[in-house]
Amino acid sequence: MTTTTLAVLVPLLPFLGAAAGLLLGHTAPGFVRPLAVLPTLAALVLAAIVAVRQGGDATVTAATELTPTGSVPIELALYIDGFAALVAVLVGLVATCVQIYSTGYLREDPRYPSYAALVSLFTSAMFLVVYSGDLIVLLVGWEVMGICSYFLVGHYWETPEARAASLKAFLVTKLGDVPFLIGLFALATDAGSFRITRVLATVAHGGLDHPTLVALLLLAGVAGKSAQFPLHTWLPDAMAGPTPVSALIHAATMVAAGVYFIARLLPVFEASSAAMVTLAVMAAVTMVGSGLAALAQDDIKRVLAYSTIGQLGYMTGALAVGDRGAAVFHLLSHGAFKALLFLAAGVIIHASGTNSLAAMSRMSHLRDRIPDAYWTMTVALLALAAIPPFSGFFSKESVLGAAEHITAGHTEHAPGATGWIVLVAGLLTALLTAAYATRLWLLAFHGRGTEAPDHGRQPRTMTVVLWVLAVPSLALGGLAYRSLPDWFDGNDLAPTLTTSVLGTGVALAGGLVTYAAWRHLTGLAARVPLGAVAAHPEGDAGLVEAEAIATHAPAYGDTASAPDPADPGRLLLGPLHRHAAVGFHLDAVYRALFVRPVQAGASLVRFLDREVVDTYVQGAGALPRLLGAAVRRAQTGNLQTYVSALLAGTVVLAVAALLVASGA
Repeated sequence: MTTTTLAVLVPLLPFLGAAAGLLLGHTAPGFVRPLAVLPTLAALVLAAIVAVRQGGDATVTAATELTPTGSVPIELALYIDGFAALVAVLVGLVATCVQIYSTGYLREDPRYPSYAALVSLFTSAMFLVVYSGDLIVLLVGWEVMGICSYFLVGHYWETPEARAASLKAFLVTKLGDVPFLIGLFALATDAGSFRITRVLATVAHGGLDHPTLVALLLLAGVAGKSAQFPLHTWLPDAMAGPTPVSALIHAATMVAAGVYFIARLLPVFEASSAAMVTLAVMAAVTMVGSGLAALAQDDIKRVLAYSTIGQLGYMTGALAVGDRGAAVFHLLSHGAFKALLFLAAGVIIHASGTNSLAAMSRMSHLRDRIPDAYWTMTVALLALAAIPPFSGFFSKESVLGAAEHITAGHTEHAPGATGWIVLVAGLLTALLTAAYATRLWLLAFHGRGTEAPDHGRQPRTMTVVLWVLAVPSLALGGLAYRSLPDWFDGNDLAPTLTTSVLGTGVALAGGLVTYAAWRHLTGLAARVPLGAVAAHPEGDAGLVEAEAIATHAPAYGDTASAPDPADPGRLLLGPLHRHAAVGFHLDAVYRALFVRPVQAGASLVRFLDREVVDTYVQGAGALPRLLGAAVRRAQTGNLQTYVSALLAGTVVLAVAALLVASGA
């Protein structure tokens, strides 16, 4: 087969698997798991073949007109460069691991068939975004992911938290998608086409009439989809969904789509210095704010959610200094170790019966119950903290190195100010990242108190996947910067000496300070026993998590366990802790500025509709009814009554005529 044919099959296979899974979910349940895993695995294999054939060299392009529009045509087009080829492999790898993991994690869930089909459809939509060469076709995949995320986040729809989280995720991302759509139309109007190649050619020749306006409109959609400030608040609440969904959404698919979109169309943003500075400021605020918030969270999944927001900030920071190679390099590295972190967190939740780090810190020997999760999560946390030689070190240092290069002054890609903004924020975030990664590791695996509950061994499909993802988390960084420079525009991705020393130094400092604070607090505080935790059926991890959401996790309600007095986050953040724990009250601000006024307006409209409009409508209907009743009473059927009324009327008319005549 040609490379183009293989590329078409990559998004098509998961789509067909989703359709077949929905059709056969109840009639032939034995086919549900193969239909979930095999099409996604086949798509991964084909994506790898496409990547090998593409080789990071010439871009693979193909197009056919999808429908005549009379103006700007819409085409079914492919545009596969080195970035697209590698990102597609990552998407296939993570999606396959999530599907395999889910067969064990949700094996007792009666809604597994619809869940698996939605994951496959989600994967197909992300492949469409990655390979699409037409912006409208890309938008289709972009929106399908949003719809799928709504249903997947709300998988446990019995809980009000899951329903609220799914609705919030949908509304916030759609809030960004409206200006995003306007920006796409404005871009296509200037370029005369939705084809990415023609858009880039137009930008190269200075054909954009309003580059700043177009770039800022597009940034709104990116901020919503990739959870960047100020549209990031939906992502921590999305933890109400099953843990495999969190791994899928937060690793290599939906949240990465915005970063990937900017990397695809980076020249559009580079055409406006204001847009690049805005992107840099957005990335800096996102990185630092999410790092502080992660250090204050008690729910293990919310820690990882804020971590995802911060790592996406690194990627947008690299794009703000004009280095899409560093951005996509960190996207690939982050996709592997963040998927591993979430899937390992699912094993921890299953073993402990809670999402709460405070509760886990009161369980002894938890790491002995789940050695696979312990060792693989340790690898992933080291990669997250950018400790050499793990993959996160190389990719994060490539971002800091790109920022350092721009600090020398204004370049053709970005203003010099963006370099300083990204570099300073990136170093501070490296300190915070190491701190909250160390805190999570200490509280989850080094608790002191009662024996951790024994919920039985996890299904092998859950633990094998962890080791599969541990390999790229350990080895991807060194391989990428040494062996794949052609895939990243020929950029040198090797970490520079200055940023390596600074970045590693602050990361080690953050980890050591957090560890010292924990040791100090454990020496002072008396440990509080956790108490008995109800046992759950072996393997029913999804239901364990649903109950944990409802009873333990502070993300969804008041935690059932008291705050851990040995939590180093409280000591390190001090009075800032209570503000960071609630995301610096940004949700409260939005509720006051937007939600409540909209609700008040809706209440006013409802009052006017019911009390004013309905009153007039009902009055308009009541008047003819009353007149009709009066006329009906006059129709007695009595001849004498009719003659009497006729005579009375005649007399009245005669008297009236006489009065008129006399007056005249």
